Amino acid sequence: MAQSQRSSIRFLLNDQTVELSGFAPDLTLLDWLRLDRRLTGTKEGCAEGDCGACTVLVGRVDNGVLVYETVNACIRFVGSLDATHVVTIEHLNRPDGELSAVQQAMVDLHGSQCGFCTPGIVASLHALWLSEPQPSEADIERQLQGNLCRCTGYEPIVKAAKAAAATLPDADNDRLVARYDQTFETLAGLADGVRVTIESDRGTTYLPADLDDLAHLYEAHPDATIVAGATDVGLWVTKHLHDISPVIHISHLDALKEIMIEKEGVTLGAGVSYTAARAALVSTFPQVEELWDRIGGEQVRNMGTVGGNIANGSPIGDTPPPLIALGATVTLRKGDSRRTVRLESFFIDYGKQDRQSGEFVESIAVPSLEEDDFFAVYKISKRRDEDISALCGAFHVRLDGEGLVASARIAFGGMAGTPKRAAATEALIVGQPWSWQTVEAARAAMAEDYQPLTDWRASADYRMVSAQNLLIRFFLESCGAPVRITRHREAAEA
Repeated sequence: MAQSQRSSIRFLLNDQTVELSGFAPDLTLLDWLRLDRRLTGTKEGCAEGDCGACTVLVGRVDNGVLVYETVNACIRFVGSLDATHVVTIEHLNRPDGELSAVQQAMVDLHGSQCGFCTPGIVASLHALWLSEPQPSEADIERQLQGNLCRCTGYEPIVKAAKAAAATLPDADNDRLVARYDQTFETLAGLADGVRVTIESDRGTTYLPADLDDLAHLYEAHPDATIVAGATDVGLWVTKHLHDISPVIHISHLDALKEIMIEKEGVTLGAGVSYTAARAALVSTFPQVEELWDRIGGEQVRNMGTVGGNIANGSPIGDTPPPLIALGATVTLRKGDSRRTVRLESFFIDYGKQDRQSGEFVESIAVPSLEEDDFFAVYKISKRRDEDISALCGAFHVRLDGEGLVASARIAFGGMAGTPKRAAATEALIVGQPWSWQTVEAARAAMAEDYQPLTDWRASADYRMVSAQNLLIRFFLESCGAPVRITRHREAAEA
């Protein structure tokens, strides 16, 4: 339990220390920057974390290193900013006031027309400039996935990113580098490890002192909204005008960000972001790389968490299908008690999970593949990048020494009210030869497993045909057709 408390959050905004109290739980960083601080370089476009016009950098000391990441200010709540460094476009020029390498390259190579999206693009490219001295074109495109531009076109923007890379960031040409040590010390001092409680006339915001404090706090306030990355909860506020109070922020809890890679598999704390999880999961399961790079844009991947994607129970979440196919389990905690359930059992019905009052997702364990397992995951969406799935399918088949299917785990999102295994399809596969005839019979059985809905992302017929065809694709690729997957041991060696 927390032994002491404070009633304000403290953080750096550009080059100033800020202390805030009495703010509403649903106050977004974007609104605070524009309306309170009049830092209007940060724009509001979509108000749902999609267009990137509101992109700013947020720095936090993580495992002894000060790391800056891009975030969507429109859905980032002010309450999550304790012991961070918020950097807006107004602070991204050189220490002497001249344009930064990124800004100058955008000017020289005509990377802006109307300019509305430009501050967010500069912020994204600045983060890349700081973290990757020699970015490939693929690195640049991935960094810009979350920044939409309607008039310039991306070619001059990509050229600007390449041109900026010719100048390495140092103390002479970048404010953040120049003040790195000072900022590190300041943020480390602000993170004092006590519970923060912010009272306002519109509700209460809590920042628990540690993981145990979170467990006891949520047990005492089971009606509270737990907020990790806010990539979903943020839209509850900006699009649906929901009252989310009281709020418990958890993005500052290092104990929820632990990653363990062992022979038996990978264990992720529920607060591990998509960005932080990527290296561990891709090194162990190379087949998830393409999917992982299509989850939102870079800002969403920096903010969103694997545990949050599971806990909100969305039927179109990107991570549950592959994790279910891999046999993942989740550890749930209530107070000092813990229990572990299989991930597919966690999802009961639309909007309903196997989670008791006051219980939260603490970690996710993903067992390793056997060297001769076949595994793949596919995402179908209207846009290739930064789009929600129409459906997402994951397939995991293990063969015995005689070429018969020893086990099969097939899971889909977007085909039912929850992420769901294809039990009838699996039953037709197990014990049979891994052959075209087996797959054709199993393909027809999918109609027993799913009755998909029609919505604006896809029709029911499209979803069913696509799901059936993905099973065929998985089979063909496992047999050596134009390869996107191979046996697990070969994928790991590739």
